[in-house]
Amino acid sequence: MDTSKINADSVTVDGGLHLGSREAPIKVVEFLNLKCPYCKEWWEKGTPVLDEYVEDGKVERIVKLFDKEKPGLRKGNILHAHINYEDEETARKDIDYYFENLQNWGGLGEEEVAEYAKSKRGAEKRNNSAHSKAVVEEAEKANVTLVPTVFIEDYIFDEHITEEELKSIIESKLKRDEDREPNEY
Repeated sequence: MDTSKINADSVTVDGGLHLGSREAPIKVVEFLNLKCPYCKEWWEKGTPVLDEYVEDGKVERIVKLFDKEKPGLRKGNILHAHINYEDEETARKDIDYYFENLQNWGGLGEEEVAEYAKSKRGAEKRNNSAHSKAVVEEAEKANVTLVPTVFIEDYIFDEHITEEELKSIIESKLKRDEDREPNEY
C-alpha cells in the first residue's frame, strides 16, 4: 500500500469504537469496512496479537467503521448502521461475528443484510449517521481511501503486515515509552 499521500496527523483517536483502556499508551486506529475481505484478513490476523496487548492495558483499539460507496462494500455500510457504539462488548462480538460469517451474508441482497443482522445478532438499525459522517470526514481529511488502513502513530499499514511486524512495532513503541523520563516527549 502506498502511504505517501496519507496524512497521519489528521487521524485522531476521537470517535469510533474504543476497545481497551483509554489510558493505554499505544493507540491503534483501524479504518475498516465489514464487507471487505481484506479487512476480514486484517481482523483475523491482527486481533489475536492486539488482544494480548489490550488485555494487558498496553493497547487501545479505535475501530472506525468506514462507509464506502463502492458497490462491493455497501453491504458493510448497512451492518455499520446496526453496530451499538454504546455497548462496546456487544459491538466487538458483532464485528467478530460479521467477519467470521462474511461468506454467509456477503452474497445476500442489500435489503436482506439488515434482516440478517436482526435475525443473527438481534441488532436493530441505529442512528449511527453522526459516527459514519465523522469517520468519512476524517478519512477524507487524512486521505485514507482504502480499507483496511491501520495506524500506530507514524506507522501506516494494511492487511499485509505480519504478526511479527505488528508485535515489533508495538514493542518498539512500548520500549520507547519505558525509556522516556516522565513528561519527556
